[in-house]
Formats: sequence, C-alpha cells, structure tokens
Amino acid sequence: MSKHHKYNHPVKEYVRYDYTALNQNLTIEEALEKIRTEGIGERIVYFYVVDEEERLVGVLPTRRLLTASRNTIIKDIMIKRVAALPDNSTVYDACEFFVTYKFLALPVVDKENKIIGIVDVNLFTEELLEIEPDIEERHRMSDIFETIGFTIEEIKNATPLKAWRYRFPWLVTTIVSGTICAILAGLFEATLAESIVIAFFITLVLGLGESISIQSMTVAIQALHTNRPTKEWYLKSITKEMKTAFLLGLSCAFLVFIVISAWKNDFTAAFVVSFSIVIVELLAAFWGISVPAILHRTKLDPKISAGPVTLALTDIGTILFYLGSATLILE
Repeated sequence: MSKHHKYNHPVKEYVRYDYTALNQNLTIEEALEKIRTEGIGERIVYFYVVDEEERLVGVLPTRRLLTASRNTIIKDIMIKRVAALPDNSTVYDACEFFVTYKFLALPVVDKENKIIGIVDVNLFTEELLEIEPDIEERHRMSDIFETIGFTIEEIKNATPLKAWRYRFPWLVTTIVSGTICAILAGLFEATLAESIVIAFFITLVLGLGESISIQSMTVAIQALHTNRPTKEWYLKSITKEMKTAFLLGLSCAFLVFIVISAWKNDFTAAFVVSFSIVIVELLAAFWGISVPAILHRTKLDPKISAGPVTLALTDIGTILFYLGSATLILE
C-alpha cells in the first residue's frame, strides 16, 4: 500500500475510545472519583471536558487536575481552546495537526462537536515519518504556485503550446500593470522633465517596493499554512510586517539620500526619493500581507496567484505616490 493511499484514509479508522470525558460542572474531587472508578485507559494523555449535551468545551491539563483544590469547578480552570479534528478528516489532516500543534493526542469530533474518539500520536509514527516530507513538499509547491501563478506539475511534461497557455495569463497581468504605470508616469511628464534625478531613480524605487512585497508575501504564505486568515491574525501580522518595512525603508532611504546628495548635490530630489522609499516600503508590505490573506480567506488562491497581483498593486501604488509626491514637493 503506498503512503499516498494511507494518508487519504479516514481518520475515524484510527480512533481510540479509551479517553476520559469530564463534565464541566464537576468539582475536582468528583472528577478524581470518576477517574478512579472508570479508569483512564492505557495511554490516556489528556482529560477532555464536555457540557451536559456531551459537546467538547475544553481540556483539563493533568497538572491543574492534581494541584487545584478539591472544591474547584472544572469549567473554572479548564482550557477552553481545544484543537480537535473533524470526523471527516484524513490521516494526512491528522498528521498536519500533530506537526502543527505538537500534541500527543487529539480528539475527533462530529458535526455537533461531540467526541467520537481520540487519535494518538504513537499510532501515527509510521505515517508521520512517511508523510511529513510530503507535507513540506506540498507546502513548497503551493508557495511556488502562489508566487508565480502556476504549478510545476502543470508545465513539467506539457507541450510548448500548453505551457504557453498556463504561463501567458500571468504575464498579461505584468503587461497590464506595466501599461498602467507607463500611463501614470506620462501624467507626470512635466515633473520628470524638471528633475532628471527623479527619473533616474524610478527603477530603484520600483525595485525596492517589489522586493519588500515579495518578502512580505512569502512571510504571509508561510504563516497561512498553520493559521487561519482571521481578523486577529491579520492585524497582528500586518502590524509586525509594517514595523519591519518601516525600519527597512529608513535604512534604504538613508543610503539613497547619501548617494543622491553626493552624486548630484540635489537635496530636494534626495529627500523626495528617500521619503518615497519609506512610504513605498510600507505600501509594499501592506499588499504583501493583504493579498495572500484575502485570497486564502475567500478561497480564491487555487484560481488566482498572489505573486502577480501583489506586484501589480505595488507597482501602481509606487508610481502614483512617488511621482505624485515629487510633483507636490518640487512645485
């Protein structure tokens, strides 16, 4: 049996039933009496907490069970956030959960969030050893797809015509964004004519923006392997990445300011380019985090690649801000 066939098996085939479920309204003394009476099985690791309708509502760590006072109510000391596998999960899903959360056991729940059993990490030792490289490979290939717009499998054995069909649409995105940037630059023809230094550094500012957007996008895509694109995750990620981008922008702006000042002795142009770099880096980081998050949240990532979209938005925003701020400051 191939490993690919194994990890497609339903996880329900591997569940154990020797787990302990404690009602959330029990006291510690009552819980310990229940455990002494019913036993805990041979390999029990966690004590799961359920409500009156047997729905999973938390987990009680052994340390808390043993150190809490006997009259303490379980629901007051339980951990409410529990990593649980849906009963329609596969072995592959379970292995990813073990790799991600590092737990020794996971409850399997039905649609009503009632425990139907648990899966033990020991049971999956063989599968984990076989599948984990596949997880990494799958993530790596997914990252490449989101960055360049097509999977390697799609073009590896494709004819030149078929490879063209897969790759050309994403080049069209670049052509469209490049055309828009050219049109926008044309609107600032007078500014470019007035300050040749501004024209010289368009490529540099665009390049820095694209570099930051790709870096931020890579960070987001990697993080989304193990995180849901929730509002809390997004705000935390965007704040951290914007702070990093700001520091990177200041560093690059400082170097560019020195270069322009020493080369052209034009402090106004040096300020325009340097100031634009800082803002463009922030803009690039924003799109680098936001585009993958939106695509994952809306489940459009199989259809739309983050890379071309992120770069297009970054380039358009860069041209608008760079030349727009140059026009305002020079005037």
